[in-house]
Amino acid sequence: MLLAGTYDGVYRAHGPRFESAEQVLDAGRVMRIRRFEEWPGVFATTKSGLYRSTDGGDSWTDLGVPREEVYSVLGDPAGECLYAGTHPAHLYVSEDGGETWQELSGFQDLPSRDSWHTPRHRDEAHVRSLGAHQDASDRVVAGVEVGGVHVSEDRGETWTERRAGVHDDVHHVLVRESDHYVASCGGGLYRTRDAGETWVRLDDGVDHTYFREAFARDGTLYAAAARSSPGTWRGERGADAALFESEDDGDVLEPVAYPGQPEEVVLSWTADDGHVVAGTNDGRVVFRSSGEWVEGGRMPAGVAALCSV
Repeated sequence: MLLAGTYDGVYRAHGPRFESAEQVLDAGRVMRIRRFEEWPGVFATTKSGLYRSTDGGDSWTDLGVPREEVYSVLGDPAGECLYAGTHPAHLYVSEDGGETWQELSGFQDLPSRDSWHTPRHRDEAHVRSLGAHQDASDRVVAGVEVGGVHVSEDRGETWTERRAGVHDDVHHVLVRESDHYVASCGGGLYRTRDAGETWVRLDDGVDHTYFREAFARDGTLYAAAARSSPGTWRGERGADAALFESEDDGDVLEPVAYPGQPEEVVLSWTADDGHVVAGTNDGRVVFRSSGEWVEGGRMPAGVAALCSV
């Protein structure tokens, strides 16, 4: 079973073909849908709050994060701390499963904090991505749009900037190992193998630089990009998008064809029943089958998040 977070709420379907999708959460625009190994249920971050379902999407509970617009969520690998990142860029933690929340004020003390703003987002920023790895369960990795990558070694109490060498328009940070991350940014795709101390840009050989999210499965890295930001995704060629696969951790990005290209850009990924599944800004769902990308179905709005449950 799959959940799709769209520009118009959460939908549920059985299998990657999305033949009979039904809306299960009317919460406006969805940013992320995530599951965590040590946390029962599934979490949906939306512009109207953070929601949790423990019955496959039949019912949802608003967890009452102090700020309404929740862009990211993380259930830590130890099963103890639940984090929520918001717009404007604040970070909250709950140690009782979302019953109560406390702000992690140290996040506001980062030296670059006053520069986190852009006219595109009401002259503010948001915590767009949160990640952790089981081999470093106290470490939290935060990606800020617009503000860079930042790392905490003590469950979010104190923070260190890891923004040197990576574009500051961070849409997603894929945590592959405890020190190994891939950052999808408005100005490129980047990799670090030392927890952000240094970064390598991976997209120098391609013409598309606006990356939204990367995904890894069975040794393959998947990434998708447009030539520019969403304000340009109109006209005959739409987003003028591309999808890339890499068998060497991003050193070589191989372009591959997919349904909807080049007008539609892939925004979201998951894996379901042995397939890698992706969703586009125009509501199309595609999946990898027998060595190629095929269409799985259409949603009524852009697919910003996917999750297998």
